[in-house]
Amino acid sequence: MSKRVNRYIVIRYLIDSPVIGISYLSAIRLTDAQKFESLSYGDYLFLLLSIAIWYIVASFSHLYTERRSNKFSEEIIFTVYTLMLFSIALSSASFFLQKELNVDAGIIGWMLLIAFPLLIATKYMIRKYLHAAIHQGRLYDNLLIVGATNSGMHFYETINKYYYYGYKCIGFVDDHTPAMNGCPYKGRVQDLGTILKKERVDEVIIALPNQESARIRDCIDVCDQYATKTRIIPDAFQFAAATAQVNNIGLLPVLNIRSLPLDKIENQALKRTFDILFSLSYFILLGSWLMPLIALVIKLTSKGPIIFKQERWGLNNEKIICYKFRTMVHDSADIDQNGLYNQASKDDPRVTPIGALLRKTNMDELPQFWNVLLGNMSVVGPRPHPTPLNLESMHTVDNYMLRHIVLPGITGWAQVNGFRGETRKEGSMQQRVDFDLYYIHRWTFWLDCQIILQTVINILRGDQNAY
Repeated sequence: MSKRVNRYIVIRYLIDSPVIGISYLSAIRLTDAQKFESLSYGDYLFLLLSIAIWYIVASFSHLYTERRSNKFSEEIIFTVYTLMLFSIALSSASFFLQKELNVDAGIIGWMLLIAFPLLIATKYMIRKYLHAAIHQGRLYDNLLIVGATNSGMHFYETINKYYYYGYKCIGFVDDHTPAMNGCPYKGRVQDLGTILKKERVDEVIIALPNQESARIRDCIDVCDQYATKTRIIPDAFQFAAATAQVNNIGLLPVLNIRSLPLDKIENQALKRTFDILFSLSYFILLGSWLMPLIALVIKLTSKGPIIFKQERWGLNNEKIICYKFRTMVHDSADIDQNGLYNQASKDDPRVTPIGALLRKTNMDELPQFWNVLLGNMSVVGPRPHPTPLNLESMHTVDNYMLRHIVLPGITGWAQVNGFRGETRKEGSMQQRVDFDLYYIHRWTFWLDCQIILQTVINILRGDQNAY
């Protein structure tokens, strides 16, 4: 790892100390200006205690885990989670040390309110600085790929597409294939040691087929010899399209391809409770006035019903009626001349002017909160597809039917990662399904919160695939 990367990591850790300090002092200034003029020993002790508790809690919540390849919404969610734990720990410490510290609860409350925007702002600035440094070529890790497999190809294309991951592939080695979509060919696998000796390689990505375990072991030994970090991309697409989890039993890694977080009753109860509370809050705060307004505009600008009802597939392939605001002209065809589902496309003549705005902002999906209250949809989950599209995809897309083992959602992991809208391009439906399966296998309550937050961000800044 380069010195610049180490410097970035240190900054990510240290920047929170002045943020906590500024938040605490600002809270004192707002609640007791006289006290701010003459801080006591107890005030400074509480400040040091606050900083210490912050780093202890942040270590527990994994706040400083490297997330440069993830969306910023994830960092926001982890910051909120850390602040919640921090507030509990700090309040407990203040209670047990109230004689020594004598800190008012109001100061702690203001401290937390001030700390949140400051933490988000500093982390955003650091993130943008990192992306700028990577884009300018001043901060990246050199990678070498071993194996021109589908996994290796996909990895190479991914780090090229998303430059801000901070990886630069200097080439690949393979015994049989000397070309891989523009990636420089460095030689055979047996030349790995020579390459590591001659060139600066920060990390080796092993993407060899699973059956070549002996060669994988040899590559790891060579990397260990040159003290080079190594990662393995398992060729597990035939099992669960990159959604399998690896657990250890003793010292043996075990590939778990069917254990789901939402199989647990407590997780189902948590998700359902959140769905009900979130939907009721929406109807009370927004839906009560926004939905009638949208309905009136639709009625005044085009002929036909306000609500569009469509049969889609939900949990366990059961048919559900999905509700949406009508965005197309009345009686528009769902099936094209070839008998295939007629997906909405860019500049689709069937979409009304108001419908285009609703689609762009995702407001056409708002009636689906009624589906959530009915229990046949969730706020977050794989998007339900119309019956004709399901019938087309179930025989051509790997693991397609596995996306129906949980409730479908108004928004989902695939949608916030850019895989929404039409799926006419080759492989686009497979990528959507892969993201859906990732969500199903990695579900957490905080992941749902991240997806909701990212959906709001996408609405505010616009989504190029929304049409």
